[in-house]
Amino acid sequence: MIKGFVGTVKTEYYFHPSQLELESGETLPSLTIAYETYGSLNRDASNAILLCHALSGDAHVAGHHEGEKKAGWWDGVVGPGKAFDTDQYFIICSNVIGGCKGSTGPSSVSPVTGRPYATSFPVITIKDMVNAQKLLIDHLGICRLFAVAGGSMGGMQVLQWTVTHPDKVKRAVVIASTGYSTPQQIAFNEVGRRAIISDPEWNGGNYYDRKSYDSSGPDRGLALARMVGHITYLSNESMHEKFGRSLQGKDRIGFDFSTDFAVESYLHHQGDTFTKRFDANSYLYITKAIDYFDLTKEGSLAIGLAGVKASFLVISVSSDWLYPPYQSQEVVSALAANDRDVHYCEIRSNYGHDAFLLESGQLNYLIGKFLSHTVVADVMIEDIQLIEEGTTIAIAARRMIATGVNHLPVLSPDERLVGIVTSWDIAKAVASNFLWLDEIMSRDVITTTPDEPIEAATKKMEDHQISALPVVDGDRHVIGLVTSDAITMLIGRWNV
Repeated sequence: MIKGFVGTVKTEYYFHPSQLELESGETLPSLTIAYETYGSLNRDASNAILLCHALSGDAHVAGHHEGEKKAGWWDGVVGPGKAFDTDQYFIICSNVIGGCKGSTGPSSVSPVTGRPYATSFPVITIKDMVNAQKLLIDHLGICRLFAVAGGSMGGMQVLQWTVTHPDKVKRAVVIASTGYSTPQQIAFNEVGRRAIISDPEWNGGNYYDRKSYDSSGPDRGLALARMVGHITYLSNESMHEKFGRSLQGKDRIGFDFSTDFAVESYLHHQGDTFTKRFDANSYLYITKAIDYFDLTKEGSLAIGLAGVKASFLVISVSSDWLYPPYQSQEVVSALAANDRDVHYCEIRSNYGHDAFLLESGQLNYLIGKFLSHTVVADVMIEDIQLIEEGTTIAIAARRMIATGVNHLPVLSPDERLVGIVTSWDIAKAVASNFLWLDEIMSRDVITTTPDEPIEAATKKMEDHQISALPVVDGDRHVIGLVTSDAITMLIGRWNV
């Protein structure tokens, strides 16, 4: 398949008229969520993937807006034939609440006062962002996401999704992120916030009415905050490679406080450009949400992640010193302690933290491989018919006819799997005048587990010449059924 582009896209808006209760105890009376979608939702709404952006990101993850040349922030991995294949998946990306790119945030007009919220906007958390995304997902008619993926703060949202809504996520992709913010990370964010708050034009956050040609708001403070933050996104190696000690527009150092080095000019440019597309108050609110992020319980990340159910791909970056590999490894260890299906990879890159945006080749390979890795849980039937040990054959036959099933797992009084009976068994029993289910059911039952690769389950069915496998948990409780028909449909779907 040739990797391609998604073309021209348009931002859409979902208005939620009801209030959203926040983790702080405060509420938003209503909210708007800006979002973009790519690809098509399939008939059973099972192919939806939510992408979560980092601090300065937005809903525009791929393609181009009308009249603009700049592609979305993750265009390298979203599109036909790419990791997030828009020919196969329905991709969704929304701007977080608290942001300034269409979703409700401090620059939005309060329905109560008719003026911008400014600092009257309530303090939000990563969990609040996720709960707002959940409203959007419900609005789109999606009961369960095939995957949630993101890097940096986006990775925090992914982890929060699996904790807050464990039954709503099948797969989770966490890149260059963490399960909690460290003191060093909080410290860098605080320096950025102080730079903004110390700008005289910040005016307690009430600068929206003052912004004009002569007074553009706290741009100096926001630019400085961006400069500090941007340093943490790079690595020593990448800065050496990109700038070295090159001078900017001069042959020798000036022995003054003007801009001497190319790296200085680069940071000035990054800061100035940022002020033209981002709101200073949003920077305050979003960095505070990052600081508050902590999924540990009783000091343990393993306890904090005990209830998650998704399969995970965790990716770190070798040169990332903002969210170094050890933090990703902590997430992996916590998931492994809970016997979760988790895959870990450290990509080699000199780009530093920004590698999650730039290393498209490695990411396309790793994420694409992970998303196409199908396990039993992806195709099993959860709402299945069961029958109790000691039941008559007549009752079993009537249940099969009434529900249209061909397989009935048989349970003991303590609800554990003890056998299975098929419609063929029932037919033979009637011909032989048997009365009780126990006389005909198969007790040597071949089973599978939710996280077993679908290839392994298929081989079991072929080796034993059976057409269905009960799916059991660790206590041998039946949680589903996988059939050869479901696997055949899956193969047909991926080959379309």
